[in-house]
Formats: sequence, structure tokens, C-alpha cells
Amino acid sequence: MQVIFEKSVKERATAQYPKLDVEAMDLASLTGGVLRENDAEIPELSELDVVRHFKALAKRNVGVDDTFYPLGSCTMKYNPKVNEKAAAMEGFTSLHPYVEFYRAQGTMKLLSHLEELLCGITGMAAFTLHPMAGAHGEWVGMSIIRKYHEVNGGKRNRVLVPDSSHGTNPASAAMAGFIVESVATDSNGEVEIDDLKSKLGDDLAGIMLTNPNTLGVFETKILEIAKMVHGSGGLLYYDGANLNAIMGKCRPGDMGFDVVHLNLHKTFATPHGGGGPGAGPVGVCSKLEQFLPTPRIVKNSEDDSEMPLIWSDDFPQSIGRVSGFYGNVGIAIRAYTYIRILGEAGLRQASEDAVLAANYLRVKIGKLFPVAFDRMCMHEFVVTPGELLKNGIHTLDIAKAMIDRGVHPMTIYFPLIVSEAMMIEPTETESVEELDRFIEIMEDILDVAKNDPELIKTSPHKTVVKRLDEAKAARSAIVTAGFN
Repeated sequence: MQVIFEKSVKERATAQYPKLDVEAMDLASLTGGVLRENDAEIPELSELDVVRHFKALAKRNVGVDDTFYPLGSCTMKYNPKVNEKAAAMEGFTSLHPYVEFYRAQGTMKLLSHLEELLCGITGMAAFTLHPMAGAHGEWVGMSIIRKYHEVNGGKRNRVLVPDSSHGTNPASAAMAGFIVESVATDSNGEVEIDDLKSKLGDDLAGIMLTNPNTLGVFETKILEIAKMVHGSGGLLYYDGANLNAIMGKCRPGDMGFDVVHLNLHKTFATPHGGGGPGAGPVGVCSKLEQFLPTPRIVKNSEDDSEMPLIWSDDFPQSIGRVSGFYGNVGIAIRAYTYIRILGEAGLRQASEDAVLAANYLRVKIGKLFPVAFDRMCMHEFVVTPGELLKNGIHTLDIAKAMIDRGVHPMTIYFPLIVSEAMMIEPTETESVEELDRFIEIMEDILDVAKNDPELIKTSPHKTVVKRLDEAKAARSAIVTAGFN
């Protein structure tokens, strides 16, 4: 059995990688518990049993293919299946990360072109696709800012973060070695300029901003903020989680941002529910390009027609490697497909439709529930239970009631500066009929909450698992896996 296995491995390796020295492969030397001594004890199940098991589990789940999914600040939109087909092409999926350059030219050309496209969309000079997720991209971007200040001799260790920011912002800055300081939000939902002014100084490394911010509000004073921070010697970091509201309309680079991270798995239509997969590429202005992580895709100086592109580590000022290989290539392929199909006009329309849908809901739902910052929003907005609190109805109750009505709950209790927050983001992919259905659901919840509040407080009633004791679940979590 061992001989047959070893031979098949060598034959496949020889066929796929002719230059590989397969004779040097010695599978017999794999000892110490690496090779199995006995057959694996795998239960014998019929195909029908297996299909029924996983089908039953799938019926308990919900996603954007099933129903409306207004998850604020997460852009849970429909993901075109053509993107999946592109990423599943054998030329991409069978490529090993250590393959010789000349065998990967097609993929490298795609990745290089994607970097160029992202530069055009954001107004940056250069991009890296290495970061594996949004928070990873934040850390990489902040590490670049740290390296920039180190090289320029400045002892800058302070980073400003709005109090409405995504929680990963202060965490990423702290992980990159900075001291984090919060900046207040004004009555319009924007950065409080006077508070910002009071926190400038020669130890300021930069500020992290999301624009539009997590309240769904565009920072109208962004050029003034950029001038203030740059004047103090700091840099501007752009959290790209909400870029889907402004694609094709304006660019972070034109606003004065020096570093940008994007969530390919959100803005550019790749499923990211359940914690993955993700990709968080980082773009920088020209003065920061030398600090990008390595290896980087560059043109082959030897002018080799078979190998015009190579990976290079020849960047002495780089922050170094930040991932095992070259980022999440499968997600990059999906994003590239999405961008190429839509084109510049399509991306702009996606943003326009996202903003239109959000404002349509803001006006309609604003008649039912108070809007935290009731002004023209971008891609999302925040409401609260309002008078329902007097009946003991909280945001969590409303979210659970939505499950009974076939809609995934919106983001709740975020941003933290809004008490009992419900953040709603319809995205650009929902029809007006679906938005109207959501409005009717919210009307129904409001009516029931006023006339029979206990029915809302005990929701959901139609699910396999009913209302959980979430406090007990948090304190006494069962972390072992098993089958029922």
C-alpha cells in the first residue's frame, strides 16, 4: 500500500512539475505518527443519509440567497455566480503557491492588473494584495505608517480614532504598536473638529477614518481634517469598509488619505458571512510605496517573453512578509471578475443604487422608528426603538422578531455611541419590492410591540431553536464539538 501510494504521488508530481526532483521524495521517511498505521474509522453511511443530514442543517441557516439581509456596515449583497465560476477554473485552482514563475504568468498578470484597477478606484499609487482580511489590512496599513515615521526619525506613537469607528480600528492600531486616542462625534454624526484640533501634536502618527462613517454619514469636512493632520505631521488612514457608497463618485486619495485598505469580500461581491473568506488589500500614496510588504509583482528586468512578471523581495524598506504566500488569490479573482464585468460605469451605478436604497428606507422607516442622525445618508443609517423602550421592547427583541418574519436581523448595538442602535444597510442589489416588504415587516413589528409586547419579547417562535438565554450562553459557553 505504501509503495503504490508513493509511486502515485511521484507520478503526479512528475506530470505537473517536470523540473521537480521526484527521486528525492522519500515518503517512507515520514515517521513519528505522520503516516497512519491502521485504516481510518470512518462511519459507513449511504449517500442519501449524508445528503439528508447536510440538507437539514442547511435549512436551519439563512443567507443572501434566501432572504433580505440588511446587515449594516457589512455589505451582505448578492454575489454573482459568474465570479465563483471564474475562481473555480482549473488554471487557477490547480496552481501551487511554489510553482515556477513561468507557470503562473496568467494568474500573476490578473493580480497585477487588479492592483492597477484598485489604484484607479481609490486614487492610490500602489497596492498589495497580501492581507487576508479587513482587520489584517488595517494592521498592515498601520505598520506601514509606523515604518514611515521610523525611517523619517519621528517619535510618533499616537493614533486618533473616532468614537464611532469599527472596533477593529483601535485594535489594529494597538497591534501595530500605537497608543490609541478617541475623537468625539458632533451633532451631525461627523468628527468633532474642535476635539480633533485639541489632540494634534508632534507625537501624532495619524488618524484612522471611515468615510462615509459607521453612522452612514459622509465626512463633509474631510479636506479640512486632512489639512490639519498633515500639517501636524501625521498621515491619514482610510478604512475601506464603506467604499461601496462612493465607488466611481469620489476617491480616498483625492480626499487626502495616504493609506487605504479595502474589503474585497464585501465591496467587490464575494460572500463573507460566517467569518470568511476574506481579503483586505492595502493601497498607499507614492511616498509610502517603498514600505509595502513583499514579495511584490514586478516586471522581469531580463525581458523574458515567457516570464514577463516575477515576484521580488528586493525592497529594502519593506515591512516584510505579512502572509504565508500571496494573499487570498481566490477572492482576488472573484473581485477582479466583478470589477471587469461592471466597469467604471457599473461600479458608479452600484454606489448610486446603494445610496438610493438606503435613503428610501431611511425616509420610510424613519416614520416608524427614530433615526439617530436624520439627514441624507449614504449606504446605511441607524435607528433606535424609540418609544418602544417604555414597553420594555429593546433592539434585541426587534431583531429576534425579524427572524420570525423571514428576514435576517440588521447589525444591532453598533455603533456604540448610539444607544440601542439598529444599523440598516439594504445594499444596491435589492429591488424596491423587497425594500417595501421589509418596511411592511417593520410596520408589523411596531404594531405588535405596541399591542402585545410580550409576543415580541419572546421571539422568535417559528425557529428550531427558540429564544436563548444569551447571558448564560456567554458565561457558560459549550465549546466542545459533537453530533446529536
